[in-house]
Amino acid sequence: MSAQVIDGRACAHALKATLPADVSRLQQDGLPIGLATILIGDQYGASAYERRIRRLAAELGVPHRPHPLPADTPQDGVIRLIEKLNNDSSVSGILVLRPLPAHIDEATVFRAIDPRKDIEAVHPENAGLLALGVPRFIPSTAASVFHLLDTWLDSVGENRADFYHRSLIVVVGRSNNVGKPAISLGYERQATVQSVDEWADRTTGIGRHTRWADVLIVAAGKAGLIKTEHVSENAVVIDVGINPQTDADGRVRMVGDVDYASVAPRVRAITPVPGGVGPVTDVWLLRNTVRAARLLAGLPVDDVLSLATPIPALMEES
Repeated sequence: MSAQVIDGRACAHALKATLPADVSRLQQDGLPIGLATILIGDQYGASAYERRIRRLAAELGVPHRPHPLPADTPQDGVIRLIEKLNNDSSVSGILVLRPLPAHIDEATVFRAIDPRKDIEAVHPENAGLLALGVPRFIPSTAASVFHLLDTWLDSVGENRADFYHRSLIVVVGRSNNVGKPAISLGYERQATVQSVDEWADRTTGIGRHTRWADVLIVAAGKAGLIKTEHVSENAVVIDVGINPQTDADGRVRMVGDVDYASVAPRVRAITPVPGGVGPVTDVWLLRNTVRAARLLAGLPVDDVLSLATPIPALMEES
């Protein structure tokens, strides 16, 4: 078997095409839209993500205000900045980039964000709404996972409801921004969902769980964790991992949590790294920024749980 490679760049391109008109309409009506990012320190992955978001915001015409802070910024200084952005009518979306320095309590910082501007749904109010199936926002990475799955199902002629109803989704990783929201989204699709993390790898063996998966979502933050012996032949594998590795020549490249070379020849479909979930995540964050601007203006918004739009030529043979 040769896996179908789910092309995240094509998916992101189609999703991005829907946004400029929305941004222009808001601006023509004199309604504020703007993204503020807070980057504390210079962690490689967070810095790279912030640069991508900056470029994409400029491309889409969304005003972006970066707020870089030294790694030793005290927690109350971060809170004061968030409060200032909460009260800034030109800002519709606030993103605090992870990971945070060890001296800053993540939960306290996230609770400080105005839930209406919390485009990554990290505030307890928004996390709770997502768990209850009535989300204000869906975190961009988890949303992108299911956007890719939904559009892939459309492209191969599978009925979404039938597929999810008969499928076991195994989510590897239980982070608040990816693993837990992905579990909630799986439940919303009436799939059977199982959650495992690194402890399964250390104890019973992670393959005991992942080999049964019809859909395997891997967001463990461990390069090459999933290998060919951990997957079934009919699995659809979505690799969320972005792990920087330095080559012998000193160049940094990103690799996933899945050992692509060994897994791709075995499974039904797979996302690559790079070029899979990442490009869609970037666009989805700006989509959430537009959504926040509409919500703040009292305008109607679409059903956030209807994630996919048809995209031709979404996949290629590996």
